[in-house]
Amino acid sequence: MEKAVIKYRHCARDVYSFSSDDVSVRQCPVCHQTLTFGLLEAPVAIPCPFTNGHKVSCAFLIGSVHGPSHLGEWNDTEIHVGLSNSEGLVYNYTLSGVRRDAHGWERCVCVPLAPPGRRDLWESWDIKLEQFSILPEWASERFAEERAFGSCCYGFALTFINHMRWLDGKASLSRDEFTGRHVLPRMKTVSQYINIYHAILQHGFYIANTPDDT
Repeated sequence: MEKAVIKYRHCARDVYSFSSDDVSVRQCPVCHQTLTFGLLEAPVAIPCPFTNGHKVSCAFLIGSVHGPSHLGEWNDTEIHVGLSNSEGLVYNYTLSGVRRDAHGWERCVCVPLAPPGRRDLWESWDIKLEQFSILPEWASERFAEERAFGSCCYGFALTFINHMRWLDGKASLSRDEFTGRHVLPRMKTVSQYINIYHAILQHGFYIANTPDDT
């Protein structure tokens, strides 16, 4: 999923294609006429929903060992989550215990959790995250037990997030609250982007039929 996606307006429809395709010499897939654009119909780039998690400080990261194209649906066998520190090192709970990854999260969904102006929070985040990661409950021997309770990597991340919220004088978030507020809206955008991308790969374009498709 390395190609950039663009959207243009033609025949009162939103049409998507890859930016590497020269739309100026192509036909409209709706009317089959040579494409011409007014100012308001000119192609615009669609932001890619995937980010290099190692370049986002103090964030909740959602990735997949199978690549970003598998992030379209929430699937516990494919989705893996972690937390970046202020230097982009990603802490994530696995079968072998807590890992600290310096690479491997270059194409993931990011939820920044610390405002850029809060340097005090950044410094505290790094110290607390390292201390939190060596607690006995996150030992490799406890992984199966955590998985039985539906926790594992998500439980590790959310427990730490709530710990930092408590230190900052904020109320804890339940799993449903955090997921509904921060995860599901982003995953919906990712799913839409992936569907559009795959349609372009298959047909050379994608036509939005309703506002929900965009």
